[in-house]
Amino acid sequence: MRSFFRSIFVSDAHLGSRWCRAQNLASFLAYTECKYLYLVGDILEGAKVTRTSSWPRAQIEVFNQIRLKSAEGQVVYLPGNHDHCMKDFLGRQFGNMEVAPYAIHETADGVRMLVLHGDQFDKVVKLSPWVTVLGDLAYDGALWLNLWLNGLRSWLGMGYWPLSQFLKHKVKDFIQILSAFESVLQHEAWKRHCDGVICGHIHKPAIQKIGEILYVNCGDWVESCSAVVEHEDGRLEVVYWHDMEKPSLYIPYARYKVTYPPFSEPIPAGLVAMLSQQDTA
Repeated sequence: MRSFFRSIFVSDAHLGSRWCRAQNLASFLAYTECKYLYLVGDILEGAKVTRTSSWPRAQIEVFNQIRLKSAEGQVVYLPGNHDHCMKDFLGRQFGNMEVAPYAIHETADGVRMLVLHGDQFDKVVKLSPWVTVLGDLAYDGALWLNLWLNGLRSWLGMGYWPLSQFLKHKVKDFIQILSAFESVLQHEAWKRHCDGVICGHIHKPAIQKIGEILYVNCGDWVESCSAVVEHEDGRLEVVYWHDMEKPSLYIPYARYKVTYPPFSEPIPAGLVAMLSQQDTA
């Protein structure tokens, strides 16, 4: 039995990165249904995806699941700072997938939500690109340390503890003070006459009211494996794949039978080619 949601919002998968939890994301997409799927930026990992056509099966299955979602409903791709390569396709329609800089989503109960990645309102990213490069290097180092530490904890019979997420949130909290990320997004939603904003970028899932504006962050598929879903009554919720009830036939580490052949060209061209097969224009 697949779980049905009116809308699903996913961000920061970083496909192409060794840290992407593609198996979990592919499973999440396979075992859910929706009318609207929003890809809220950083789905792809920057320059890495434009240099290779060799992809792990689980990551190819993520693209396949996006293709299937576009056949079942509407998909909106909102590029971020890591998948800026997709900005070349802004304004284009590929079957039921649209590539746009932002979207206005109206929930079932009439709430208007501004949906965008959010990097364009991050002053640290916008004004100090070198800080972003250093941050990415430090984050990769923290993920390596996290891998080693939790391997040791597992060997000792101890539970998983996300060291890299703990360190990242400490740094992110400091950066948010500098960039006023959430406040700026709140103001942008107000300017566009929206009741709230749904974003990604900082890898910190959240739903909270900031003044009169609802702030929602999708999280990521590197560590938290989270998404935002809209229920049929319009209620928004952050869900975590690890906490969701799995189907009785769910196989945690299935070797997917890919129904689309491996890409013969780098992403994003391969993704576009896949979706273009459904382009009726």
